[in-house]
Amino acid sequence: MSGSARIVVGIDGSENAKLALRWAAKQAGYTGASLDVVAAWEYPATYGWVAIPSEDFDLAGYAKKAVEETIAEVFGSDVPASLSTRVVQGHAAEVLVEASEGAELLVVGSRGYGGFTDALLGSVSTYCVHHAHGAVTVVRP
Repeated sequence: MSGSARIVVGIDGSENAKLALRWAAKQAGYTGASLDVVAAWEYPATYGWVAIPSEDFDLAGYAKKAVEETIAEVFGSDVPASLSTRVVQGHAAEVLVEASEGAELLVVGSRGYGGFTDALLGSVSTYCVHHAHGAVTVVRP
């Protein structure tokens, strides 16, 4: 891979996402790729009643803080120079698939739903495996 290679890693603050970030960082170190950390957020679905967010209800801000805390926990003071972050509004699976365009690799964690629940509800990792623009690695504990 050249210096312009890019690895996208999706994070959501979960332990599995932290494992995925660690794995992606090692892979980026091996290949010289930049690391593009992406987190998605969306307004929760409401049924019947419409909730009007107050000024204190900043989902994008909460997501950004979660990204910063995750990076601090995973890397401490040794954050890779080639790491960039994005917080994007939208469904996580769709945001990550879009972010995978032009990347050498998309890395996501697995929450391990599996089986019937996965077939019924779907999951971000399953969606990414089927729809990403290139290679996908699902990091499992």
